[in-house]
Amino acid sequence: MRVLIVGCGYVGLPLGVELVRQGHSVFGLRRSAAAEAQLLGAGITPLSGDVTRPETLAALPHDFDWVVNCVASGGGDATDYRQIYLQGTANLLAWLAPHPPKKFVYTSSTGVYGQNDGSAVKETSPTEPEAETARVLVETEQLLLRAFATQRLPAVILRVAGIYGPGRGYAFKQFLKNEARIEGDGSRVMNMIHRDDLIGCIIAALKNGRPGEIYNAVDDEPVTQAHFFGWLAATLGKYPPPSVPENPEATRKRGVTNKRVSNRKLKMEIGWPFQYPNFRIGYSAEILALERAGELEIEVEER
Repeated sequence: MRVLIVGCGYVGLPLGVELVRQGHSVFGLRRSAAAEAQLLGAGITPLSGDVTRPETLAALPHDFDWVVNCVASGGGDATDYRQIYLQGTANLLAWLAPHPPKKFVYTSSTGVYGQNDGSAVKETSPTEPEAETARVLVETEQLLLRAFATQRLPAVILRVAGIYGPGRGYAFKQFLKNEARIEGDGSRVMNMIHRDDLIGCIIAALKNGRPGEIYNAVDDEPVTQAHFFGWLAATLGKYPPPSVPENPEATRKRGVTNKRVSNRKLKMEIGWPFQYPNFRIGYSAEILALERAGELEIEVEER
């Protein structure tokens, strides 16, 4: 297959490496040529273009069998989200329209679920988030679903949980630096997925995902904040982080929610066997890798 990966960063680059390993012809679209040597070294053909500037796409090849849109905003406010995700996706679809792909996978976010009561959510649960950035992601999903309904664009949407893996994992890094805090009683639920499993889910969606469908890309075990930090503390011989009062206004602005996201549909329909089905297995692997590399720095607090 000729595969285009839009956004060859933390997820897109190793995704491309795996697709090349499987024998596919892979192209990587980035805004700048800064990583061109890295892409070439991985066997990926680099393309330079910006999805927010459709004129930069015009001269690029667009006859691809599979397309994965995994661009990331790198933070930013709702205006940035609207430009990168919503308008960027619209620009991509217009560019690909003369030669539509056989499958288009878009990585959305479980942030589209606004539930804050610890309830279980699945793909048919309401998507009414308070955060404006998350509402933009809902609009982007709706754009793709309309394109499927009206133009038969074979779009598959993955709602991705918090990604962790090599060099990534905000709460884990904060814990190692003694800067983590447990909010309130620690009952807020966290949903995660290891980067390698996300790559597996994307490839499985390319091969087996049903066009027009949405799948939650999340591991088997949502975990409370208190349980997560308690396990890290016991594993690394540290104290759990101190508790701080919850700040509902700050939480609302950050788009923080409290829900248990189910991956049942993904496992039933596209059949990805998770390598890291829960955070304990995933973070055990990350801790061991850091230790072997001599990069695990544990500062034990005095209390």
